[in-house]
Parts: sequence; structure tokens; C-alpha cells
Amino acid sequence: MDAPTTTSADNGTSGGGGGWFTPRKKPATPPDSEPGTPEGRRPAAVRPVGRPAAAPETPADGTAVPPASTTGGAGTGGPEQGREPSGGIPTPAPLAAQHASSPAPASVAAASSAGPVPTALTPAPFASTAPSAPGPDESRVPSQRHAPVSTPGQAAAPAREASPDAILIRRAMAEVAPVAEKVTSYFYALLFVRYPDLRPLFPAAMDTQRDRLLKALLTAAEHIDNTEVLVDYLQNLGRGHRKYGTRPEHYPAVGECLIGALSKYAAEVWNEEMEAAWVRAYTTISQVMIDAAARDELRAPAWWYAEVVTHDLRTPDVAVITVRPDQPYPFLAGQYTSVETPWWPRIWRHYSFASAPRSDGLLSFHVKAVPAGWVSNALVHRARPGDIIRLGPPAGAMTVDHTTESGLLCVGGGTGIAPIKALVEDVAEHGDRRSVEVFYGARTDHDLYDIDTMLRLQQSHPWLAVRAIIDQQAHQQLPDAIRAYGPWDEFEAYLSGPPGMIRSGVDALRDVGIPSDRIRHDSVEELVAAGS
Repeated sequence: MDAPTTTSADNGTSGGGGGWFTPRKKPATPPDSEPGTPEGRRPAAVRPVGRPAAAPETPADGTAVPPASTTGGAGTGGPEQGREPSGGIPTPAPLAAQHASSPAPASVAAASSAGPVPTALTPAPFASTAPSAPGPDESRVPSQRHAPVSTPGQAAAPAREASPDAILIRRAMAEVAPVAEKVTSYFYALLFVRYPDLRPLFPAAMDTQRDRLLKALLTAAEHIDNTEVLVDYLQNLGRGHRKYGTRPEHYPAVGECLIGALSKYAAEVWNEEMEAAWVRAYTTISQVMIDAAARDELRAPAWWYAEVVTHDLRTPDVAVITVRPDQPYPFLAGQYTSVETPWWPRIWRHYSFASAPRSDGLLSFHVKAVPAGWVSNALVHRARPGDIIRLGPPAGAMTVDHTTESGLLCVGGGTGIAPIKALVEDVAEHGDRRSVEVFYGARTDHDLYDIDTMLRLQQSHPWLAVRAIIDQQAHQQLPDAIRAYGPWDEFEAYLSGPPGMIRSGVDALRDVGIPSDRIRHDSVEELVAAGS
């Protein structure tokens, strides 16, 4: 699934009649081909950032200022398979709410904050900007790491003193928060009027952008001085955005229009010092993303084509789909990828891998069709063996650390059981006999579509215990069930499912003594704030 959750009508406005290929036939020419020359890795200088005196004209296609979207309440967490925003549109160009709004890591740019104010949003050289060729043993699979836990309302660790740039950036965001929808609409109007050649990089329907931009801005503000988290997040974004056809020269245009929109709607507090802080932050952010993409270009394609080989409809709205990528696809159990279908070009959704890496190279996903979910409904109700989809690069931090002997406490809700199953297979393949406790949550027994698979795994591995918790039958909710068992102080915890389940699950796990650094998940908050 993708973040955040929104609601909109599936009215066909995003296309589907044409696109980068015809269903069941692999396109002869890859879409959005990326320039392969080294010269293309540095943005050219753009005109100085200024404050537009008047609102821009509406683009001819009428998409610059899209209608307001409605935020839905039934969200899903992280890349929980099949649980996409109801009709939400991803953000396929440099400033999808996630990254363009990340211009908050002022501390990341602290080294340059004392220098002169740039007159253009052209990334300055970084310490390690030149991509180096991977060594013979260098893997394309991201290294394992702990997933930061970001839970609304959570008591934060003792706050460090905010950097001067962080203070200025947060002040601007506080000013524009009440008019976030206007800010975002104006940003896209500026971008598409000044740089109409960027419009094709985005979906035809733009109704989710406003929601994403505000959410990403606020989340970036929360982590503005957390260099480690933000750099890792931005590197993942830079690698992931290769599949959209994003090029280095696009970043200055995005930054120019972002700051133009902010300066208009934060006019009461905006000044040269604040603008300089935003320019420094965005310059550093874009450079991190550009460098990550350039390094990744040396070792991995921007996307993979994959043919559907099996389509197993487990329930009327849940399908287990297995695909064969056109070339080796390295990943780790517990990770996820982004998926694009031929019926909705340029619309991508996140789905977790439902198995550990297989010797035959096949990949499996669990997809739940949700109301107005364009991609999920296409995959569940339209896809058939022989169809071709596209996959982005693997991402995610919910992976097993095989250097420890700690037990695994795995909590999966709905189709969130897919990455949990992959983790169990990963432990088995490594020959570990560490204790693995799985809690499989569902609203009804009908939703336990993969319980037979999990029980077969339990029969094969004595170190595995599987417990199904059904809301409508149990006298206790999933978090209460976790508290009832244990103790869990020697366990690493893994959560996958809707954001509400993850939040309550994190609280329950902390209550029973599991520290945050041993709780792993890829939730909405982490996708936006700490690495998607």
C-alpha cells in the first residue's frame, strides 16, 4: 500500500487507455528512459528564487490546481499489501509530498549554513558526490537496519537544541499549515506553468498531492535535526524516484516553485533569512537524492518488468499474485516494492513481498482490493497470467538480523501477514531455531485467508507458534492478546498492517518491555519520515 490514505472517485481520469505498454505485451521501448551520460547528473542553474508577484495562469490542461481531496479515516500502514489509499495518486516527480516537503533537514546542511545564500537551487558538491562503481561483492540489496518507530503522541526523547535553520523552517511551516491546500495547489500551478515539460511525469489526476505535501512537511519538521534518519530517507527516495523518470535537472525547478509557494503564503513571517534557510535545506536534500540515484544507476535498473504467472483469488477481494521479473530482483524478506499496472500508468502502490527470496526468482504479493483503489482493484479483478507489470526497487527496514539469537515476535493484520510469512521463511532458510511467535489478526475468520499456509509452516518448524486473533470472536483485541502472552523482553518485534494496528501494537509492545530500537515496522509515518 501507499501512504497516506485518501478518498477519491475512481473516475478514470488518470488514463488507462494508453500508456507505456499494451497489456500482455512487453513494450518495445522502455518509457521515461533516463539519460545515461554523467553530464546529466548535475542540475543546471535556474533563475534566482523569487517571490511571484501574482498567481500563475492556469495551465491549459487544467490540472495545476486540482479539486480538493477528502481525507479518509480508514487508512493502512506502510506497505501493507493491497492496502492502498482509496483512489489516492502517488507522487511520481521530484516533489511528491514526501520529498519536496522534506526540505526540513536543516541540520543536514549545517556545514554550509554559514555560507552565502545561493541564488539558484542548484545542489552544491557534497563530500562524496561522484558515484563510485560497486565492488565485486557489493550487493544491490539495502543493508539491514532497525526501523525507527514514529508514533503520534509518543513522548519524544530529550530534544536537542534546534538549529537556526530548523527554527526558521518550522516557523514557515507553522504559518502555512492552516492554508496547506492553497500552498500545494499554488506550488503545482507554478511548476506546471513555468515548467510544462514536467507535467507528463505526474499522473493525470492530482488529487492526493495536497494531502501528501502537508503530511511530509509536518513529519520533516519533527525530524528536522535528525541527520541520520533524514539522509537515509532521502537516499531511498532518490533511488526510488528513478522509476518516474526524474532527472537531476528537475530538482532546481521543483525547489524554485516550492519556495515560491511558501513565500507567498508565509508572507507575514517570510524574509531573506528564512528564504536562505529553505534554499540551503533544499539544496542539500536534492543533492543527497541525486547522488543516491547516480550511484544506484551503476548497479540496478530504474525498474523491472514482471510477468504475472499465477493469480490465486483467495477471497472475493484478496488475491495472491506471483510474478516473474525479466531480470534478477535482489531483495530481503520483510521488504516491499512499488508496483505499476498497465491499466493505470504512472500510478504506483507499495506491496510487501510475501515470501523470502526464491531459487526460481519468482516474487509473490498479497493484494486486497479496496474501494476506489485503482491499482489494487486492477491487480485483484483484472490481472491475469501473461500480463506485464512494472516493479520499482526494493525498500524497507523490517528485515531479520541474523547476527543475533533473539526470538521474533511477529504481528500481522489482514494482508499484513504477507511479510510476516516471508520473515518466517527467512528464519527457516538460515537454519535458525530461534523462537518465532506469530499473531495473525483479522476482523473475521473470512479474513484469515492465509491461515492454512501459516499452520503448515508451524507443523514443519517446532520453533514457530501461530495464533489467530479474530476481532469478532475474541474477548480481547490484538494488543491485549500480545500482553497476555510472553514474556517478550528477549524478542525482536515486527509489525505489519493498518496504521491503527501498528500504533496500538507499538504501545502494547512498549508496555511489555520491548524498547523502541527492537520494534521494526514500515508504517505510514516511517514511509514519510524515515525511509520509504
